[in-house]
Amino acid sequence: MITLYALMTGYILDLIFGDPSWLPHPVRWIGSLIAGGDKYLHRISCRTDRGQYWCGVLLTVTIVTVTFLVPLGLLYLLNSISPLLGFMAEALMCYQILATKSLQAESMKVYDALQKNDIMEARYQLSWIVGRDTENLNSSQVAKGAVETVAENLSDGVIAPMLFILVGGAPLGFLYKAVNTLDSMIGYKNDKYLYFGRFAAKLDDVANYLPARISAYLMLLAVFLTRYDFKDAFRIYRRDRHNHTSPNSAHTEAVCAGALNIQLAGSNSYFGKLVVKPTIGDPIREIEAEDIRRANKLMVATSLVGLILGSAVRALIVQ
Repeated sequence: MITLYALMTGYILDLIFGDPSWLPHPVRWIGSLIAGGDKYLHRISCRTDRGQYWCGVLLTVTIVTVTFLVPLGLLYLLNSISPLLGFMAEALMCYQILATKSLQAESMKVYDALQKNDIMEARYQLSWIVGRDTENLNSSQVAKGAVETVAENLSDGVIAPMLFILVGGAPLGFLYKAVNTLDSMIGYKNDKYLYFGRFAAKLDDVANYLPARISAYLMLLAVFLTRYDFKDAFRIYRRDRHNHTSPNSAHTEAVCAGALNIQLAGSNSYFGKLVVKPTIGDPIREIEAEDIRRANKLMVATSLVGLILGSAVRALIVQ
Protein backbone atom coordinates (compact mmCIF):
# COMPACT_ATOMS: atom_id res chain seq x y z
CA MET A 1 0.00 0.00 0.00
CA ILE A 2 2.98 2.33 0.49
CA THR A 3 3.52 2.48 -3.27
CA LEU A 4 -0.15 3.33 -3.77
CA TYR A 5 0.00 6.22 -1.32
CA ALA A 6 3.27 7.37 -2.89
CA LEU A 7 1.65 7.36 -6.35
CA MET A 8 -1.36 9.36 -5.12
CA THR A 9 0.94 11.88 -3.40
CA GLY A 10 3.13 12.11 -6.51
CA TYR A 11 0.09 12.62 -8.73
CA ILE A 12 -1.14 15.52 -6.58
CA LEU A 13 2.34 17.07 -6.45
CA ASP A 14 2.54 16.84 -10.26
CA LEU A 15 -0.82 18.58 -10.67
CA ILE A 16 0.25 21.37 -8.31
CA PHE A 17 3.89 21.97 -9.24
CA GLY A 18 4.39 20.40 -12.68
CA ASP A 19 7.96 20.31 -13.89
CA PRO A 20 9.75 23.54 -12.86
CA SER A 21 12.95 24.08 -14.86
CA TRP A 22 15.01 24.80 -11.72
CA LEU A 23 14.30 21.36 -10.23
CA PRO A 24 16.80 18.62 -11.20
CA HIS A 25 14.92 15.94 -13.13
CA PRO A 26 15.93 12.26 -13.34
CA VAL A 27 14.64 11.96 -16.91
CA ARG A 28 17.16 14.61 -17.98
CA TRP A 29 19.88 12.50 -16.33
CA ILE A 30 18.62 9.47 -18.24
CA GLY A 31 18.78 11.53 -21.43
CA SER A 32 22.37 12.56 -20.67
CA LEU A 33 23.34 8.92 -20.07
CA ILE A 34 21.80 7.91 -23.39
CA ALA A 35 23.53 10.75 -25.25
CA GLY A 36 26.89 9.87 -23.70
CA GLY A 37 26.51 6.16 -24.46
CA ASP A 38 25.34 6.90 -28.00
CA LYS A 39 28.38 9.09 -28.67
CA TYR A 40 30.84 6.61 -27.12
CA LEU A 41 29.50 3.54 -28.93
CA HIS A 42 29.41 5.31 -32.29
CA ARG A 43 33.02 6.38 -31.79
CA ILE A 44 34.52 3.02 -30.80
CA SER A 45 32.50 0.56 -32.87
CA CYS A 46 29.28 0.20 -34.86
CA ARG A 47 31.01 -0.02 -38.26
CA THR A 48 28.57 -2.50 -39.80
CA ASP A 49 24.76 -2.74 -39.76
CA ARG A 50 24.99 -5.78 -37.49
CA GLY A 51 27.48 -4.03 -35.22
CA GLN A 52 25.23 -0.99 -34.98
CA TYR A 53 22.28 -3.17 -34.00
CA TRP A 54 24.16 -4.92 -31.19
CA CYS A 55 25.66 -1.65 -29.96
CA GLY A 56 22.09 -0.34 -29.73
CA VAL A 57 21.05 -3.44 -27.79
CA LEU A 58 23.99 -2.94 -25.40
CA LEU A 59 23.13 0.71 -24.81
CA THR A 60 19.43 -0.03 -24.30
CA VAL A 61 19.97 -2.90 -21.86
CA THR A 62 22.56 -0.91 -19.90
CA ILE A 63 20.39 2.21 -19.59
CA VAL A 64 17.25 0.27 -18.66
CA THR A 65 19.10 -1.82 -16.06
CA VAL A 66 20.81 1.15 -14.43
CA THR A 67 17.59 3.19 -14.44
CA PHE A 68 15.74 0.39 -12.64
CA LEU A 69 18.44 -0.63 -10.14
CA VAL A 70 19.45 2.85 -8.92
CA PRO A 71 16.00 3.90 -7.59
CA LEU A 72 15.40 0.36 -6.32
CA GLY A 73 18.63 0.43 -4.31
CA LEU A 74 17.98 3.97 -3.08
CA LEU A 75 14.47 3.10 -1.87
CA TYR A 76 15.74 -0.08 -0.18
CA LEU A 77 18.39 1.94 1.67
CA LEU A 78 16.00 4.73 2.74
CA ASN A 79 13.30 2.26 3.83
CA SER A 80 15.85 0.45 5.98
CA ILE A 81 16.63 3.75 7.69
CA SER A 82 13.00 4.93 8.03
CA PRO A 83 9.78 3.82 6.29
CA LEU A 84 8.66 7.47 6.28
CA LEU A 85 11.86 8.47 4.49
CA GLY A 86 11.30 5.71 1.96
CA PHE A 87 7.71 6.81 1.37
CA MET A 88 8.75 10.44 0.86
CA ALA A 89 11.43 9.42 -1.63
CA GLU A 90 9.07 7.20 -3.62
CA ALA A 91 6.40 9.93 -3.66
CA LEU A 92 9.00 12.37 -5.02
CA MET A 93 10.00 9.82 -7.66
CA CYS A 94 6.37 9.27 -8.71
CA TYR A 95 5.93 13.05 -8.93
CA GLN A 96 8.87 13.30 -11.32
CA ILE A 97 7.80 10.31 -13.43
CA LEU A 98 4.30 11.66 -14.17
CA ALA A 99 3.87 14.52 -16.68
CA THR A 100 0.22 15.62 -16.50
CA LYS A 101 0.87 19.22 -15.49
CA SER A 102 3.87 19.77 -17.75
CA LEU A 103 1.98 18.40 -20.76
CA GLN A 104 -0.89 20.76 -19.98
CA ALA A 105 1.38 23.74 -19.32
CA GLU A 106 3.42 23.38 -22.52
CA SER A 107 0.36 22.98 -24.76
CA MET A 108 -1.41 25.91 -23.08
CA LYS A 109 1.50 28.17 -24.06
CA VAL A 110 0.42 27.53 -27.65
CA TYR A 111 -3.20 28.24 -26.68
CA ASP A 112 -2.28 31.53 -24.99
CA ALA A 113 -0.34 32.71 -28.06
CA LEU A 114 -3.23 31.82 -30.38
CA GLN A 115 -5.66 33.67 -28.13
CA LYS A 116 -3.48 36.78 -28.55
CA ASN A 117 -3.43 36.22 -32.36
CA ASP A 118 0.36 35.94 -32.14
CA ILE A 119 0.93 33.23 -34.76
CA MET A 120 4.74 33.58 -34.64
CA GLU A 121 4.81 32.93 -30.89
CA ALA A 122 2.30 30.08 -31.28
CA ARG A 123 4.50 28.41 -33.91
CA TYR A 124 7.55 28.90 -31.68
CA GLN A 125 5.84 27.35 -28.65
CA LEU A 126 4.57 24.47 -30.77
CA SER A 127 8.09 23.80 -32.06
CA TRP A 128 9.09 22.80 -28.49
CA ILE A 129 6.56 19.98 -28.32
CA VAL A 130 6.40 18.57 -31.88
CA GLY A 131 8.96 17.29 -34.37
CA ARG A 132 7.34 18.71 -37.51
CA ASP A 133 8.25 21.97 -39.24
CA THR A 134 6.13 24.77 -37.74
CA GLU A 135 7.23 27.95 -39.55
CA ASN A 136 4.49 27.87 -42.22
CA LEU A 137 1.56 26.51 -40.20
CA ASN A 138 -1.66 28.52 -39.93
CA SER A 139 -3.51 28.93 -36.63
CA SER A 140 -5.70 25.85 -37.17
CA GLN A 141 -2.68 23.68 -38.01
CA VAL A 142 -0.84 25.00 -34.96
CA ALA A 143 -3.81 24.15 -32.74
CA LYS A 144 -3.99 20.69 -34.33
CA GLY A 145 -0.34 20.04 -33.49
CA ALA A 146 -0.90 20.95 -29.85
CA VAL A 147 -4.06 18.80 -29.61
CA GLU A 148 -2.22 15.83 -31.15
CA THR A 149 0.62 16.21 -28.67
CA VAL A 150 -1.74 16.21 -25.70
CA ALA A 151 -3.75 13.24 -27.01
CA GLU A 152 -0.76 11.09 -27.97
CA ASN A 153 1.35 11.85 -24.90
CA LEU A 154 -1.54 11.13 -22.54
CA SER A 155 -0.52 7.49 -22.86
CA ASP A 156 3.29 7.57 -22.66
CA GLY A 157 3.52 10.64 -20.41
CA VAL A 158 0.80 9.85 -17.87
CA ILE A 159 -1.14 6.58 -18.06
CA ALA A 160 1.69 4.20 -19.06
CA PRO A 161 4.10 5.33 -16.30
CA MET A 162 1.19 5.28 -13.85
CA LEU A 163 0.45 1.65 -14.77
CA PHE A 164 4.11 0.66 -14.45
CA ILE A 165 4.26 2.29 -11.00
CA LEU A 166 1.12 0.44 -9.94
CA VAL A 167 2.73 -2.85 -10.97
CA GLY A 168 6.28 -2.38 -9.69
CA GLY A 169 6.57 0.91 -7.83
CA ALA A 170 8.72 3.90 -8.79
CA PRO A 171 11.69 1.75 -9.99
CA LEU A 172 9.52 0.13 -12.67
CA GLY A 173 8.11 3.57 -13.50
CA PHE A 174 11.67 4.80 -14.13
CA LEU A 175 12.39 1.70 -16.22
CA TYR A 176 9.44 2.65 -18.45
CA LYS A 177 10.67 6.26 -18.70
CA ALA A 178 14.10 4.96 -19.77
CA VAL A 179 12.54 2.83 -22.54
CA ASN A 180 10.42 5.77 -23.68
CA THR A 181 13.34 8.20 -23.59
CA LEU A 182 15.57 5.78 -25.52
CA ASP A 183 12.95 5.54 -28.25
CA SER A 184 12.58 9.32 -28.45
CA MET A 185 16.36 9.79 -28.76
CA ILE A 186 17.58 6.90 -30.92
CA GLY A 187 14.45 5.18 -32.25
CA TYR A 188 14.59 6.87 -35.64
CA LYS A 189 14.55 5.29 -39.09
CA ASN A 190 17.31 7.51 -40.50
CA ASP A 191 20.84 6.69 -41.65
CA LYS A 192 22.36 7.05 -38.17
CA TYR A 193 19.80 5.16 -36.10
CA LEU A 194 18.09 2.70 -38.48
CA TYR A 195 19.97 -0.27 -36.97
CA PHE A 196 21.35 1.32 -33.79
CA GLY A 197 17.91 2.35 -32.53
CA ARG A 198 15.87 -0.62 -33.80
CA PHE A 199 15.92 -2.60 -30.54
CA ALA A 200 14.96 0.46 -28.46
CA ALA A 201 12.09 1.28 -30.82
CA LYS A 202 10.75 -2.29 -30.69
CA LEU A 203 11.09 -2.39 -26.90
CA ASP A 204 9.09 0.84 -26.68
CA ASP A 205 6.37 -0.67 -28.90
CA VAL A 206 6.16 -3.67 -26.57
CA ALA A 207 6.17 -1.56 -23.39
CA ASN A 208 3.38 0.66 -24.73
CA TYR A 209 1.19 -2.02 -26.30
CA LEU A 210 -1.17 -2.55 -23.35
CA PRO A 211 -0.94 0.97 -21.87
CA ALA A 212 -1.94 2.57 -25.20
CA ARG A 213 -5.09 0.45 -25.38
CA ILE A 214 -5.92 0.88 -21.70
CA SER A 215 -5.41 4.64 -22.11
CA ALA A 216 -7.88 4.70 -24.99
CA TYR A 217 -10.60 2.98 -22.95
CA LEU A 218 -9.91 5.20 -19.94
CA MET A 219 -10.19 8.19 -22.26
CA LEU A 220 -13.50 6.90 -23.60
CA LEU A 221 -14.77 6.78 -20.02
CA ALA A 222 -13.50 10.33 -19.49
CA VAL A 223 -15.27 11.43 -22.69
CA PHE A 224 -18.52 10.08 -21.27
CA LEU A 225 -17.98 11.76 -17.88
CA THR A 226 -17.04 15.13 -19.41
CA ARG A 227 -19.99 14.92 -21.84
CA TYR A 228 -18.07 15.19 -25.08
CA ASP A 229 -19.23 13.15 -28.09
CA PHE A 230 -18.90 9.60 -26.71
CA LYS A 231 -20.69 7.98 -29.66
CA ASP A 232 -18.31 9.49 -32.22
CA ALA A 233 -15.28 8.91 -29.97
CA PHE A 234 -16.05 5.19 -29.88
CA ARG A 235 -16.79 5.07 -33.62
CA ILE A 236 -13.59 6.84 -34.62
CA TYR A 237 -11.57 4.75 -32.17
CA ARG A 238 -12.79 1.52 -33.73
CA ARG A 239 -12.20 2.85 -37.26
CA ASP A 240 -8.94 4.82 -37.02
CA ARG A 241 -6.97 3.38 -34.08
CA HIS A 242 -4.41 1.82 -36.45
CA ASN A 243 -3.93 4.90 -38.67
CA HIS A 244 -0.30 5.43 -37.65
CA THR A 245 3.07 3.87 -38.43
CA SER A 246 3.41 3.16 -34.70
CA PRO A 247 1.13 0.35 -33.43
CA ASN A 248 0.32 2.41 -30.33
CA SER A 249 0.22 6.12 -31.17
CA ALA A 250 -3.19 6.45 -32.84
CA HIS A 251 -5.32 4.96 -30.05
CA THR A 252 -5.79 8.01 -27.84
CA GLU A 253 -5.61 10.37 -30.82
CA ALA A 254 -8.56 8.54 -32.37
CA VAL A 255 -10.64 8.86 -29.21
CA CYS A 256 -9.78 12.56 -28.91
CA ALA A 257 -10.58 13.27 -32.57
CA GLY A 258 -13.98 11.60 -32.29
CA ALA A 259 -14.82 13.22 -28.96
CA LEU A 260 -14.08 16.72 -30.29
CA ASN A 261 -15.47 16.09 -33.83
CA ILE A 262 -12.20 17.09 -35.48
CA GLN A 263 -9.65 15.49 -37.77
CA LEU A 264 -6.09 14.90 -36.50
CA ALA A 265 -2.83 13.54 -37.98
CA GLY A 266 -2.36 13.58 -41.78
CA SER A 267 0.68 14.69 -43.76
CA ASN A 268 3.29 17.04 -42.30
CA SER A 269 6.68 18.45 -43.23
CA TYR A 270 9.77 17.29 -41.30
CA PHE A 271 13.11 19.03 -41.94
CA GLY A 272 11.71 20.36 -45.21
CA LYS A 273 10.48 16.97 -46.44
CA LEU A 274 6.79 16.16 -46.77
CA VAL A 275 5.81 12.94 -44.97
CA VAL A 276 2.46 11.50 -46.04
CA LYS A 277 0.43 10.04 -43.18
CA PRO A 278 -3.17 8.86 -42.82
CA THR A 279 -5.68 11.08 -41.08
CA ILE A 280 -7.56 10.26 -37.87
CA GLY A 281 -11.18 11.35 -37.43
CA ASP A 282 -13.58 13.26 -39.68
CA PRO A 283 -13.21 16.99 -40.55
CA ILE A 284 -16.65 17.87 -39.19
CA ARG A 285 -15.40 21.31 -38.23
CA GLU A 286 -12.17 23.32 -38.36
CA ILE A 287 -9.82 22.90 -35.41
CA GLU A 288 -9.62 26.00 -33.20
CA ALA A 289 -7.47 27.13 -30.28
CA GLU A 290 -10.20 26.18 -27.80
CA ASP A 291 -9.66 22.53 -28.79
CA ILE A 292 -6.31 22.65 -26.97
CA ARG A 293 -8.17 23.48 -23.75
CA ARG A 294 -10.73 20.74 -24.46
CA ALA A 295 -7.98 18.17 -25.11
CA ASN A 296 -6.32 19.10 -21.83
CA LYS A 297 -9.61 18.73 -19.98
CA LEU A 298 -9.92 15.23 -21.45
CA MET A 299 -6.29 14.43 -20.59
CA VAL A 300 -6.63 15.46 -16.93
CA ALA A 301 -9.98 13.66 -16.60
CA THR A 302 -8.46 10.51 -18.11
CA SER A 303 -5.50 10.64 -15.74
CA LEU A 304 -7.86 10.97 -12.76
CA VAL A 305 -10.01 8.06 -13.96
CA GLY A 306 -6.83 6.01 -14.47
CA LEU A 307 -5.56 6.84 -10.98
CA ILE A 308 -8.86 5.93 -9.30
CA LEU A 309 -9.46 2.69 -11.20
CA GLY A 310 -5.80 1.64 -11.14
CA SER A 311 -5.53 2.30 -7.41
CA ALA A 312 -8.72 0.34 -6.75
CA VAL A 313 -7.43 -2.67 -8.70
CA ARG A 314 -4.05 -2.60 -6.95
CA ALA A 315 -5.70 -2.22 -3.53
CA LEU A 316 -7.89 -5.26 -4.21
CA ILE A 317 -4.90 -7.33 -5.39
CA VAL A 318 -2.61 -6.32 -2.52
CA GLN A 319 -5.37 -6.87 0.03
